[in-house]
Amino acid sequence: MESCPSIKNILLLDSEGNRVAVKYYSDDWPANSAKEAFEKAVFTKTQKTNARTEAEIAMFENHIVVYKFVQDLHFFVTGAEDENELILVTVLQGFFDAVDLLLRGTVDKKEALENLDLILLCLDEIVDGSIILETDANVIAGKVASHSVDAGAPLSEQTISQALATAREHLTRSLLQ
Repeated sequence: MESCPSIKNILLLDSEGNRVAVKYYSDDWPANSAKEAFEKAVFTKTQKTNARTEAEIAMFENHIVVYKFVQDLHFFVTGAEDENELILVTVLQGFFDAVDLLLRGTVDKKEALENLDLILLCLDEIVDGSIILETDANVIAGKVASHSVDAGAPLSEQTISQALATAREHLTRSLLQ
């Protein structure tokens, strides 16, 4: 009996191989140092490729790694060596497209760091415990957007844009009364 497709990790690195957002779903890398070494090794192996227009696939340390580069960000999805590459590419594309939607087309390191909470929520919506939950970017972005807009939250816990939207909403209500 075949098992459900699973993901080992999803990595978002900058153009120097440093972490922006990463999520591991496997015990293949038990220590943080092993995770960082894997990230550096994958980055080093793939940095000279031209994965800007479409996803590339590489075999690395008995894992399949699919990756795509955009601006100064490098997106990676890792699966087992017997995993279906098309499924991994679909997860990668869903992650990239959802991030693109949430960042309104400005996919770069600065914007990603400013909206890190949205990217981490994206990762949570795509994969849970190595099981793929969703790959449709519109659904992922919609769920993340619904999580991030909570008008009832205290102003101290809202982002600036959320706080401005809440203030605008309160002002509009008070003017209409």
